[in-house]
Amino acid sequence: MSRQVGQPRRSGALLRRGTVLVLSALMIILDQLSKHWITSVMRPGETAPFIPGLLQLHLVRNTGAAFSLFTDATTMLGSLSVVVAIGVAIWIWREPRHDLWMGLALGFLLGGTIGNGIDRLRLGHVTDFLELVPIQFPIFNWADIAINLAVLCFAIDALTQRKGPSDA
Repeated sequence: MSRQVGQPRRSGALLRRGTVLVLSALMIILDQLSKHWITSVMRPGETAPFIPGLLQLHLVRNTGAAFSLFTDATTMLGSLSVVVAIGVAIWIWREPRHDLWMGLALGFLLGGTIGNGIDRLRLGHVTDFLELVPIQFPIFNWADIAINLAVLCFAIDALTQRKGPSDA
């Protein structure tokens, strides 16, 4: 059966739509539980070792986006989270199955976007608490990890879709 124009090339493992949505839900749950836990054991600005020499806990309230961009733009960023989440949900829903890396990317992106969006809309800030010790890097949270995993999976998907013979 030949591939129609506009349809992704299926070459390998596929994830069902439901699996992608479950991955998203898992990311949201992990994100929100970790934020609830950290705010129950630490106060803003407080720091504690977590993995010595690598990672420490440092609770901050982030009113911007990554790397302190758009500080105090919580309403705009919260609205953007809603728009992105709707767009990704539609993308997921359009196909019953997704190639492995694309499905993982969409699941991680939807979960991370909703996780930080919940904070922005509910609290007026994002709760960040993971800080790398050996390097200067922005403080982050589980939703940020999910979004970065999405970027990695999108890149892997793009690289794996380019190799091999074209549409045969």
